[in-house]
Amino acid sequence: MTTDGEFQVQGLPVSEIAAEFGTPLYVYDTDVLRDVYQGLRSRMHPGVDIFLSLKANPNISVIGFLGALGAGAEVSSLAELETARRAGIDPQNTIFLGPGKTRAELEACAAAGLHAVVCESLEEVEALDGLAAATGLDRLPVMLRVNPDFRTKGSGLAMGGKPRQFGIDVADVRGARRRLKGLRRVHVMGLHAYMGTRFLNHEDLVHNTREILATAESLSEETGIELRTVDFGGGFGVPYFDNETGLDLSALTEGINGVVGEFLEGRPECRLINELGRYLTARCGTYVTRALFVKESMGEQFVVADGGTNHHMAAVGVGSFVKRNFPIRSLTRYAEEPVGTYTVTGPLCTPNDVIGKRVALPPVAAGDLIGVELSGAYGPSASPGLFLSHGFPAEVMVHGGAAHLVRSRDTVEDLLGKQRLIDFRSPLTTSQGA
Repeated sequence: MTTDGEFQVQGLPVSEIAAEFGTPLYVYDTDVLRDVYQGLRSRMHPGVDIFLSLKANPNISVIGFLGALGAGAEVSSLAELETARRAGIDPQNTIFLGPGKTRAELEACAAAGLHAVVCESLEEVEALDGLAAATGLDRLPVMLRVNPDFRTKGSGLAMGGKPRQFGIDVADVRGARRRLKGLRRVHVMGLHAYMGTRFLNHEDLVHNTREILATAESLSEETGIELRTVDFGGGFGVPYFDNETGLDLSALTEGINGVVGEFLEGRPECRLINELGRYLTARCGTYVTRALFVKESMGEQFVVADGGTNHHMAAVGVGSFVKRNFPIRSLTRYAEEPVGTYTVTGPLCTPNDVIGKRVALPPVAAGDLIGVELSGAYGPSASPGLFLSHGFPAEVMVHGGAAHLVRSRDTVEDLLGKQRLIDFRSPLTTSQGA
């Protein structure tokens, strides 16, 4: 939205938000967050539960808002587990996954009463079984993450269907019937598969769903694994770049619902989970920076801003080998047409600190606010916030027409408080000559 040409969020001019909370900062719009979630929820088969993958945006207010709408949580660390709990997510709507869980994480999972721990190797299952026996737990719910033997196309980053550190190869699961039967305290009650991320073709996602559910059925029949829950992944994409087209949501849900409906006819008690991160949160977020200087170098115009890739590493291209720009707008002159191109950089002492190359913008002056749109996913969580010790930015959520600080920006004391200085003035002692 605009007011007098300026970008606004729920009626609040971005200049007022920036004046109150400073820049750089992330701004999250709960109206957009609600529309995206409810738009999917209203179309998706009621037998499918929608979970937020916290790695996309671990802000506790983002999680709490989606949880209040009905979303569950997929977590992958002790901090994410505690975040989901504090955000009000029911443990029975929480799963914990990751290829390298520590003993402390396994113990926390066992104690938390989660819907399931997603194990990514047979050795992990057996370690969890031993831990449950040692702590007196019985029938600890576990899902096996499988690495399917089919491949799919259309993923921006493949997570399965080829050699990967994630999950257990289907052939190994098929051969593990005896090992699984020998478990004493762990209850293997489902399967999980995740093929990749940033899918923009609905046919690829429907294909994935069909193949994952078929794989789950065949593995259940061959190994005796009970199918109380099947997590068929997510990976719904968002069109960041000019040549990309967004998912056809109607065609996507129609296709998935047909596959899900057939599966549930034979297994009506099975819980199905679709875990999403980027799709749920990307659209709600804008990364806001302030232009410090506008300069020309060898014929090219540069905007040097107070924030860059240290806060928004995803903006360098989301894994692409070719630099492509996220949608970048002048928030100060939001309604004006572009008149030229500017390369937008941050404050870092590296030529790689470029968040937009030759971006078409209206005239830019020092003090203007520049926004990177579609930034609600993989912003701070995927960025080197400690580089040059600038720290992480503030995060603000606009809800009900009011702006709320949901993460304070890092201070110098935040950055230095955990460090310790050795007293180099004291005489050194060594083991030699003692």
